[in-house]
Amino acid sequence: MTLLQRIGYYLGGFSIGLIILAFFLNGKKVSCDYGPEARVLKNINTKKIIFSEAILNDLSTNKIDSTTISYLLKKGDVNFSKSTPREKPCGIYAIEGEYKDKEMLMTVQNCDSIATILNVSLD
Repeated sequence: MTLLQRIGYYLGGFSIGLIILAFFLNGKKVSCDYGPEARVLKNINTKKIIFSEAILNDLSTNKIDSTTISYLLKKGDVNFSKSTPREKPCGIYAIEGEYKDKEMLMTVQNCDSIATILNVSLD
């Protein structure tokens, strides 16, 4: 068997395997949250989210809205240098992101069963 035939068999089997994987994994909610930042955001999003009084005031005066908060919780970047994740009883995380051309910083207190949004500030 020549090298060209081996490469042909390999590519044929590889392409059939990709097609089978695409067929079985189609529509599945598969995520690869292996980095520390992605794991923190996923952990916060799986919990019940509570707003502090300062956030409720900002929501009522339309300075921010709930879509801004949910966007930052999904697409934001966790700044671990501004965070205190090992604080007892709940870790505090600083989540940065850009929403509608505005730089925002959100502070989240992440407890065992709930996550509390402490404040959101525009930078």
